[in-house]
Amino acid sequence: MANDRNSDESTPLLLDSGNTRPSPPPSVFQGRRLACAAILLAESLERVAFYGITSNLVLFLNSDPFYWQGTQASQTPLMFMGVTYLISPFGGWLADAYLGKFWTIASSLILYFLGMLFFPFISNDDTRIQLCGEELAFPVQPAVCLSTNTTTLPPNVTCPIRDPYCGPAIYGGLFLIALGVGTVKSNITPFGADQVKDRGPEATRRFFNWFYWCINLGAILSLGGVAYIQQNISFKIGYIIPTACLGISFLVFLLGRTVFITKPADGSAFTDMFKILAFACCAKKPKEPNLLRNKPTLLDSAKVTYGGKYPEEKVEEVKSLLKILPVFFALIPYWTVYFQMQTTYVLQSLHLRIPGNSSNSHDQMTFHFPTAWLTMFDAVLILMLIPLKDKVVDPILKRRGLVPSSLKRIAVGMFFVMCSAVAAGILETKRLEIVKSKGTIAQKIGNVFYYAADLPIWWQVPQYVLIGISEVFASIAGLEFAYSAAPKSMQSAIMGLFFFFSGVGSFVGSGLLAIVSINEIGWMSSHKDFGNINDCSLHYYFFLLAGIQGVTLLVFLIISFKYDKQKGKAGSQRQRLLSS
Repeated sequence: MANDRNSDESTPLLLDSGNTRPSPPPSVFQGRRLACAAILLAESLERVAFYGITSNLVLFLNSDPFYWQGTQASQTPLMFMGVTYLISPFGGWLADAYLGKFWTIASSLILYFLGMLFFPFISNDDTRIQLCGEELAFPVQPAVCLSTNTTTLPPNVTCPIRDPYCGPAIYGGLFLIALGVGTVKSNITPFGADQVKDRGPEATRRFFNWFYWCINLGAILSLGGVAYIQQNISFKIGYIIPTACLGISFLVFLLGRTVFITKPADGSAFTDMFKILAFACCAKKPKEPNLLRNKPTLLDSAKVTYGGKYPEEKVEEVKSLLKILPVFFALIPYWTVYFQMQTTYVLQSLHLRIPGNSSNSHDQMTFHFPTAWLTMFDAVLILMLIPLKDKVVDPILKRRGLVPSSLKRIAVGMFFVMCSAVAAGILETKRLEIVKSKGTIAQKIGNVFYYAADLPIWWQVPQYVLIGISEVFASIAGLEFAYSAAPKSMQSAIMGLFFFFSGVGSFVGSGLLAIVSINEIGWMSSHKDFGNINDCSLHYYFFLLAGIQGVTLLVFLIISFKYDKQKGKAGSQRQRLLSS
């Protein structure tokens, strides 16, 4: 094994006890536990920071003194997460071409930390005024904009919207965080898998299970503690805590360098990929018949053996990447629905009754239950299901030879996320019926009054549970597929592309929100109350997402069947070559 390693690869020294007594089979993590633990702890703390920003961002922007519109507040997390994931390929390229995974992650955590520092300052009155100026007044609205009987506006009337207060500072901080998060995400997953990849696919699969488990552990700590503090005590304290957690994460990762297996940068797969694609599409092809074999593909013409100038191995890697891309494209609607959990689902929860009070439905009520806690149903479910899957279900399926492929698991996840959007649409339909028939109740969340339907917030639990089940299948299997299907020299690049398409899904959700908010459609247009959705048709948006995901699921089943068939043929051909 040592002979296969790169001469520049750094590996921690392991002691050989010389004990020759029979012992039980060693764990796949033996000798690597400390390295894996450092990565998992750093990732958990980083997730505390990430969810400390995203979980209550809609509420933060809706609240005093910002008062952003519901559409603006929902689009901001979607755009933030979109930028985060779109940057991921850049992070993979930077690690492969120049810095290596370790130093790319370390430098990105510094940038991440600088972005996090914006939010304690923005949430403090004195420093916010220095950064953003005094709070802006609301524009005067024409009477028709405030009418409760008007569903569509006359063509000659416009309802002015106030520019987002403190927008440049908030967007600037989020952009720095997005740069850091995107670069970390594309590298920390393959960097962690590098610690155990020489132990075989079983070790890699188990690492991904526990890596995802730690992601959700960090989410629960953030949603359970930080979100409560933000909503009921202070956003300032609620932003200082995740910023401190990120600083600790950076220190843990830096100190772990002594036990990590690190590899130097060995060239960018993206650079080679674009050069090969350009040569295959634009370069003049050789005419000598002795250089040509039976029916070469377009990319084969870039190989040296076909008259090109690139090694066969490099061209085959690009061909592998192109085979993976349709799977990533098909996952875009999945991510579009998934990211509703932290945006429109939160907006819906702000307009549902939070139980635990005995006030009259027309009284003003103050609640202490954080709306972001509902996201914990997703995370808690994952914390319970992953150990069950890792320790019980997977070993049983493995013994019987029934372990489903990663693509089949992704398809199951797509089905459950579609069901989540349907459940959200049904709930929103019922919520609007209650608003029209019984009116609303006023409830104070943070420093803002929301006018909610007299329907308990617990009715949102099914849609969060369904998303949690979908994550166990689709998200973990997607990470595993991206890592295992990638050629060794392209693992960071392809992991970056995996997250890139997640970002595309987030932007698709933001774009759809913008489209359904225009006056001609009017599903998300409400000028009577900034942040209010009682005069909107959010249920149509949820059903639209479910329909898109349903169609995509059918397409994905075709794509996955073809991919598995091609993979099976390639495996049988390699087996025949080895046997001959």
